[in-house]
Amino acid sequence: MSEPDTDPEAAAAVAAAAGLPEHYFELYKLAVEMADRISARRGTANGFFLTINTGLVALVGSTTLRWYVAAAGIVFSGTWWLLLKSYRRLNAAKFSVIIEMEERLPKQVFGDEYRHYQESGRKPVPAEQATSDVGRRARITAWTNKYRELGEVERVVPIVFALIYAAEIARQVVQ
Repeated sequence: MSEPDTDPEAAAAVAAAAGLPEHYFELYKLAVEMADRISARRGTANGFFLTINTGLVALVGSTTLRWYVAAAGIVFSGTWWLLLKSYRRLNAAKFSVIIEMEERLPKQVFGDEYRHYQESGRKPVPAEQATSDVGRRARITAWTNKYRELGEVERVVPIVFALIYAAEIARQVVQ
């Protein structure tokens, strides 16, 4: 017997039995695939901008180039940051649609995963430990283990590069 994932007729039969529109599973799979493609595109863009910025930082740090090389680095970093922001918004919209579609399905894979991952780093520090050394270590551990979306973390990298370029421009102005 073929599985619903590989047999469109079986998927249509399951969807009809569940009271879903005819091509609901195919639309769901398409939405998941498109979200995956956006994530892959974001990864490719990150690789491109990381390579360019690493090369520019190496040039700026090893030679006496003019200020405009560092300024170009700031432009690249700003473009990278804006692109990451755009990808984040696009992925958020796609996953909102996926999670909304899952509400009608028997299992909510993405919704459950997101909820479990979000809750994994939220263990409160007991009040009696809050002021002790153990409590401080527990708060630091809780903060470092806290759930952070990839978009929040990866958008720090272009800012760091921009600060490196700004420092180089300031160094050249002072000399």
